[in-house]
Amino acid sequence: MLDLECGQGRDAVPLARLVYSITGVDLSKTGIEQMNQIAQIEGLDLVGQVEDIYAFDRFHKFDIVLLDSMFHFAKNDREKEIGLIQRIISDLRSGSIAVICLPNTGNKVQILNQAIDFENKLLRLVEKEFTYRFEESETGHTSETDFKMIVVQK
Repeated sequence: MLDLECGQGRDAVPLARLVYSITGVDLSKTGIEQMNQIAQIEGLDLVGQVEDIYAFDRFHKFDIVLLDSMFHFAKNDREKEIGLIQRIISDLRSGSIAVICLPNTGNKVQILNQAIDFENKLLRLVEKEFTYRFEESETGHTSETDFKMIVVQK
């Protein structure tokens, strides 16, 4: 599995604990170092690499590509993000899947769907809405955000 913009491993670490083999890619050297340290201590099949996700070009090597909370489709980044989605989909090998989660606000899901459907070669496996709840124990701060998860297979 490939986890793009993995940060400190919010998704990659628990998935590796479930015995997935994970490669995490992020531009943050600190986040990758922290994730790799956890992987080493726990003996996880998890490797983090410091790399620009927009320069990454090995999507075809993975069965699953995870894109969690990384697309915002803001005016300045929209074309770049759509281009990345389309490059990932084009590079996936047959049978591989992409799991995309993003905030279900504004027209983000509509933009994502248009980006996904550019080749009309994907099978939609899951389209699910859920609420992400964040709780910070030290301050008592909580927040909730509506998300959409779309899973497609090539």
